[in-house]
Amino acid sequence: MSDKPNVLLVEDAAPQAALFQQYLKDEMINLALVETGADAKAAIAAHPPELVLLDLKLPDMEGQEILHWIKQQALPTSVIIITGHSSVDVAVDVMRIGAEDFLEKPVTANRLRTTVKNLLEQSRLKNLVAEYQNTFDRKNYHGFIGHSLPMQAVYRIIDAAAPSKATVFITGESGTGKEVCAEAIHAQGSRTKQPFIALNCGAIPRDLMESEIFGHIKGAFTGASAERKGAASLADGGTLFLDEIGEMELDLQTKLLRFVQTGSFQKVGDSKSQNVDVRFICATNRDPLEAVAAGRFREDLYYRLHVVPLHLPPLRERDNDIMDIARHFLITYAQEEGKAFTTFTPEVEVILRRYNWPGNVRQLQNVIRNIVVLHDDTIVTQAHLPPPLNTSLNELEISHLIQPQQPTQATDSHGSIKPLANVERDAIEQAIKICDGNIPKAAALLDVSPSTIYRKKQGWEVESR
Repeated sequence: MSDKPNVLLVEDAAPQAALFQQYLKDEMINLALVETGADAKAAIAAHPPELVLLDLKLPDMEGQEILHWIKQQALPTSVIIITGHSSVDVAVDVMRIGAEDFLEKPVTANRLRTTVKNLLEQSRLKNLVAEYQNTFDRKNYHGFIGHSLPMQAVYRIIDAAAPSKATVFITGESGTGKEVCAEAIHAQGSRTKQPFIALNCGAIPRDLMESEIFGHIKGAFTGASAERKGAASLADGGTLFLDEIGEMELDLQTKLLRFVQTGSFQKVGDSKSQNVDVRFICATNRDPLEAVAAGRFREDLYYRLHVVPLHLPPLRERDNDIMDIARHFLITYAQEEGKAFTTFTPEVEVILRRYNWPGNVRQLQNVIRNIVVLHDDTIVTQAHLPPPLNTSLNELEISHLIQPQQPTQATDSHGSIKPLANVERDAIEQAIKICDGNIPKAAALLDVSPSTIYRKKQGWEVESR
């Protein structure tokens, strides 16, 4: 069986079909030809090709009918429309149905070969991603939401580390879900039925930290009216999670190092040692090596704890996870508050995707809750967005992103005035890039109709031939 991708040419005009076959004869593809819509459907249904070159005017049906059928059947087939009867409306129509490209006859050999190569490569990559996702992809994982590649890597590390007793050192910006990660490691491992004890070293007064970790005996210090167990005792047999461990005082770090090394500790005020079986997980939102270099974190403790490093990516690097998380929070909070919100407008989706999210998932969670609590609607619009998204991004960042030049966008790098057509093209291409190729969304941001953008793009293609 050949490894070459299969391409189906649907063309009833014999001279045109022969020309296209000549153009593509040296390409590494298996090219088949059919002349009618019925034959095209039969061939595609029997063995869906990677790519279809589809003429719109066929003897028995319109090409749009075949395109719509392919997309309705969710077949893994890309479609290039080739027609000599083009118009802006036709181009808009077929692109909306799902065609990957639109070529107007006469088509040059170079243009056809380049388009076919590009789409076949896209198809190959999509298949690889699909195969990967079918094997590894998890959209929800022990409290995490998202199936981006960075998060799939996180899930695999958790899978590998969870059964072990090795210490896991989690790093990541504030709000990325370090405690969720620690709980996932605990839940995925063999200690899942044992205690999970979390202690935030940055939220506890420093003079109480030792007692919080190790406990104290009665009379150990003023106010110690009774003996108290610390987190170390409570986590016996399970997991002890020390969040923001970089905030711990150096003298207490020394005691923690001994505890990690020996599994034994002394309560505050006690002379007796206790032994426990604890799995350590720690986390920090700072660079631990910088803290070591600055003398704020013991080097020997760092290397004792830094057995399995696990870095959580910031939300801005998690691609489509942003909208998956936003939708989850929207549905959850709408149900809690008795509201009817179900989705977001395309403009809001662009804003949420492009915002930098310095507070990461926690900030996104707060934004969605704010929207649901303060508004009553079915779709989240720009008017519902709270600060800073309704000002810094909506009014400033989007306009800055769409305009590739700042105050002097009408000038080139030498200060010369750029033709207005060039400025317009720069703005349109940048908007399309921001919207990840989604022309209707780009049109909404630019306040024009999608047909305007399709018409402009078609004109640029003609000029470049």
